[in-house]
Amino acid sequence: MRIVLVEALLVALAGAVLAFAANALSPKGLRLTNNYFGTNAPPTSAPGSLAALLQAKGLQLATSNQVQELFHDPRYEQNLILFIDARDSDHYQAGHIPGAYQFDYYHPENYAATVVPLCQSAQQIIVYCHGGEKCEDSTLTATWLRDTGIPSEKLFIYGGGITEWELNKLPIEIGERKSGNLRPL
Repeated sequence: MRIVLVEALLVALAGAVLAFAANALSPKGLRLTNNYFGTNAPPTSAPGSLAALLQAKGLQLATSNQVQELFHDPRYEQNLILFIDARDSDHYQAGHIPGAYQFDYYHPENYAATVVPLCQSAQQIIVYCHGGEKCEDSTLTATWLRDTGIPSEKLFIYGGGITEWELNKLPIEIGERKSGNLRPL
């Protein structure tokens, strides 16, 4: 019986070592030091801290005023300005910035064929998620796009995200992109 327990322990230990090694080597591996659940997170930092964090990653922050100006810019209708919603399908379908393309970072294979060519020809790309420093989906998506060859000068993160957009009582599209189904303000 003792031999069986020792062998089981060795198999478990070897499996754990292989799992950690595979995670460390994978480009999509989890950062084991990251707090994915937001527990014990420090309170929201100073307003400039998100901009500094994004700048350190080679990305730019777009303010609420800049985003609203770009939304009303005629180039938006020509796909020269793109809005990319980095949230999952359930959240996107429940409401997104009108005309925004969805790009769920965790499933790029579902969106890359459509979004990447549009990003290549766009002049400015605004990526957003829920908003705030705890929402990394927009940063992960923008970084993914940059790593596929989209120039970082084109990429902007809307730090306030859909939460700020809704608080500003701006239009929300429900369902598919260009559905025309707008949520009443």
